[in-house]
Amino acid sequence: MSPATRLFRRLLLPAMLAPLLAYVAPPATGAEPAPLPAGQFPQPALVEGGYPYQLFIPRALDEAGDTRWPLLLFLHGSGERGVDIARVKTHGPPKIADRDHDFPFILISPLLPAEEDWDIAKLDAILRHVTARLPVDPGRIYLTGLSRGGHATWRWGAAEPGRFAALVPVAGRGDPATACALVDVPVWALHGDRDDVVVPDGSFAMSRAIRACGGHRSRLTIYPDMGHNAWDPAYESPALYLWLLQQRKQR
Repeated sequence: MSPATRLFRRLLLPAMLAPLLAYVAPPATGAEPAPLPAGQFPQPALVEGGYPYQLFIPRALDEAGDTRWPLLLFLHGSGERGVDIARVKTHGPPKIADRDHDFPFILISPLLPAEEDWDIAKLDAILRHVTARLPVDPGRIYLTGLSRGGHATWRWGAAEPGRFAALVPVAGRGDPATACALVDVPVWALHGDRDDVVVPDGSFAMSRAIRACGGHRSRLTIYPDMGHNAWDPAYESPALYLWLLQQRKQR
């Protein structure tokens, strides 16, 4: 077990779960979803019009009764594209959830086919499907992704700024022309200062543009002497997940 994981479980996990378990919303209306095994990844799923995806169910979900849970949607990078759904667990939140079933989010990890780019309409189909069937807190839906997934995080967030409570693009590049759409959305961008695949200006430019539009809810972390793989330190940091759980979509 890594030091970050030990810190996450022993010190920060109780603090992360406290606000989660304190907020109890009424049960969702409509038909009750079929029970899912908690604390693990059920079988991969496929939504019509979407992508294959892995769904992680926190171990504490069954014990929480009618509590609504935060949902985290993770978009992988180019290296994980293909047909092997297990590759979504190579990096980031699904990797952490696979080894720690107390990970305090419902987690969606779609798989992008080879040579394709993320399609917002297909991602939206998955998100609608999952939120209709699981006890998701609609005020705490978060989007994150690395590299190609980081690009899509910026793109989807700017296209639907009212959809997400927070965005975490890692080693990603956005279009500064869309930045004004994100003035009211909490964003934490993370990048390596020596990234020669997606140069760090991909994050700098978006952060500057958001602030130029009057936004004050964005933050930027630049890792010194770090190349493209900013995702390992980013996603291994318990502080990132604690920050996410503190964000709630403005009504």
